[in-house]
Amino acid sequence: MFPPFFALLLLGTCCLAADSMPPAPKLPETSGHVEIEVRDAGQQAARKLSVHLVYPRNRLANVSSGTGLMLSLHNWGGTVWDNAPNPNRLSENYDLLVIGVTYYQSGDRPGAAEPYDFGYVQAMDALRALHYVYQGLTASGQSFDSTRLYCTGGSGGANVTQMASKFAPNTFACLVDLSGMASLTDDIAYHLPGGSSLDARYSRDPASPTYLTPDMQEIRDLGNPSHLALQAKSGNRCKIVVIHGEDDPVCLSSDKHRVADAMRLAGLDVEPHFITKADIDGERILNSGHQIGERTGLLMHFAGKHLSPQSAQMCRLTGPNDFERRVPVAYPTSNGVHTVTYGLESPTLLFVPGKPPKG
Repeated sequence: MFPPFFALLLLGTCCLAADSMPPAPKLPETSGHVEIEVRDAGQQAARKLSVHLVYPRNRLANVSSGTGLMLSLHNWGGTVWDNAPNPNRLSENYDLLVIGVTYYQSGDRPGAAEPYDFGYVQAMDALRALHYVYQGLTASGQSFDSTRLYCTGGSGGANVTQMASKFAPNTFACLVDLSGMASLTDDIAYHLPGGSSLDARYSRDPASPTYLTPDMQEIRDLGNPSHLALQAKSGNRCKIVVIHGEDDPVCLSSDKHRVADAMRLAGLDVEPHFITKADIDGERILNSGHQIGERTGLLMHFAGKHLSPQSAQMCRLTGPNDFERRVPVAYPTSNGVHTVTYGLESPTLLFVPGKPPKG
C-alpha cells in the first residue's frame, strides 16, 4: 500500500490531477473521523488518510468566527492522539477545532523493513489534513478564525509539527514542540552507539533501497541555517514554543539547543523551555527526561497564553497563510531542491535532483 522509500527520493508527495481523485468528503456534523484519499507518487495507488476531528462541544455547528484550528500530532509509533496533547481539553479551553492525523507510518514498530519517514511525508499528511478542514469550512461558508492556526505534538509528533511549519512557513501562528526530535542525526539514522536510543533503520550503502541520501538528511534538519534563513525571509512570524528535558535520552537536548540557537540567529520567534532537575515539582514536572510530565498540562502551562482568546498574548497570523498565498516553498539541498506547491488542491511536495540555483 505504501510506496518504497526509494520512490520518495524522486517524488516525495505528489497528487494526480484533480479529475483523477475523488472529491473530498464533507466535514462530519459531529466529532469523529473521516478518510480522505492521498497519493504519494504518480504511479502508486491512492491510500486512505484518517483525519480525526474534535469540534467545540463536539458539533460542527459550534464552530464560530472566533474558533481556531489546531493540529495535535501523535508520537513515533503511535496513532490518532497517542502521547499528544488532549484534543478535548485544547478545544474546550481555547475554542479550537482540533485535528489529529493517522499520518504515514503511524503505528511504526522497531525492526520494520522500511526506514522511518522522520517527518517528510508525515508533515505533508498533517498539512493535507489541515488543508482539508480549512477548505471544507471555507467551501461550506462555516465561519472560523483563519488567523488562529496552531500545531503541536509530542516526541515524533513534535518533529512532524516542526517539519509541517517548515513546509508551510506562513501558515501557523504558534507551534508547541514537546520533546521532539531536532534532526535526523547519524546516530538515529544508523542506530550508532553513544547517542539517541532511536533507530530510523537507514543504510549508508548507496546500493541499498534504504539508503539515506544527503538531500533527504539535510531537509530533515530543523536547524539548517540556509533553510531557516528562507523561512525568515518568507515572513515567518510563528511563535515556536519548545519544551524539552535537558536529560532526554531519546531526543537529545544538545541537538534541540543547536536548533533553538539557529532559529534565534535566523530571526525566528523561538521560546525555549529546557527543563532541568531543579525544575521538578512532583506535580506538573515529573522529570527532566523525555516525558517530563503530562503533556497537555505542560502545553497549557508554558504556551496557553499564546493560544487563549482571553490572553493579550494570543498568537494570530498577520498575513495570508500558504493555502491563500499559493506561492511555492522551496528548500535547496546539496543535490537538488525540495518544493512544496500550494493551490486549490492538497499541497504537494516534489524533490527534483540537480544542482540547486545560486541565490
